[in-house]
Amino acid sequence: MNTGEIFTKALRHEFLTLDEGLFLFNNASLTELMFIAHQMRQSIVPGNRVTWQIDRNINITNVCISGCKFCNFHCKPGDGSAFITSTYEYVVKIKEMLRYGGDQILLQGGLHPKLGLAFYIDLFQQLKERFPQLKLHALSPPEIAHIARLEKTTYREVLEQLVEAGLNSLPGGGAEILVDRVRKLISPGKPNSQAWLDVMAEAHNMGLLTTATMMFGHVETLAERMEHLVKIRDLQERKPKASVGFSAFICWPFQDKDTEMSRMGVKSTVTPDEYVRMVALSRIMLPNIRHIQASWLTVGMDIAQICLHAGADDLGSIMIEENVVSSAGAKHKVSAYDMQRAIADAGFEAQLRNQAYQHIEQDLNDFFHY
Repeated sequence: MNTGEIFTKALRHEFLTLDEGLFLFNNASLTELMFIAHQMRQSIVPGNRVTWQIDRNINITNVCISGCKFCNFHCKPGDGSAFITSTYEYVVKIKEMLRYGGDQILLQGGLHPKLGLAFYIDLFQQLKERFPQLKLHALSPPEIAHIARLEKTTYREVLEQLVEAGLNSLPGGGAEILVDRVRKLISPGKPNSQAWLDVMAEAHNMGLLTTATMMFGHVETLAERMEHLVKIRDLQERKPKASVGFSAFICWPFQDKDTEMSRMGVKSTVTPDEYVRMVALSRIMLPNIRHIQASWLTVGMDIAQICLHAGADDLGSIMIEENVVSSAGAKHKVSAYDMQRAIADAGFEAQLRNQAYQHIEQDLNDFFHY
């Protein structure tokens, strides 16, 4: 096995094995990985445009029984800090987001033991009645699996009813590392890796737009990172031809500030070099997923800009609001103008998009007031 042969295979968009991905991580230089990943980016997403989005993360609730040891945001049922977002709060937050030019909210909650399918159907219907133009990028595979368990029904039935109520796309949250050894250590109450994959398979069969994610740099091995990528790629390969499946893949390093994992001695050791390396390998290992996003929120815009030369073609959202990752130490902030300036400074053309990666024409000067 040598890097040249593996790179040649990758440039033909052939699927690399877990061992080949691991070999590249351990033996290829960062310069080589960046070059090959950028070549693949140009083949899959030609041109000089880098996309970005305006949306807002709103947390439905902070009550969650998954027991994730990397999350500072959740609380147990009955805690004094527990909340369920009110209709008034949604209206205020959505109106602000619409004024900024966004059209979507990312609705995230947790595994609340008492919020069943009827609650989410009612919430989605209320939001769509008030804001017909609003796009709902909502919940996650673990939440869908949790609701299905509460209702004693199938993932398909839950998804169908949520889509009828207004769900537009399904985020890839809750993936972490899709290896059960890891999941049992970091999120013991969360549905297992196969449940995550099965929910996404149903979503793809329905033609529902989804994304895929990975949180790395905690207790997983390098081989388990590659196993995660292979599972994501293989699921994408099995989707119906008419379905987009995973529109994008996003990876980010574990944020350890004040988390239970940090108190257990698990610290994030991911360096900027390692993050860029993982973004490049994501592009190389996932040739059937069109868009690779760099996480400026967790690594900073300077590292995200480097990732644009290492296979990434998207910088995600300006995130008018984000609470979960920020509560564990991710404190980077950008405005719409800052986002476009950063893309331009990296040598690319900024392109506003929606969740389906359809381009939205917008004048840069419109964002000077942010």
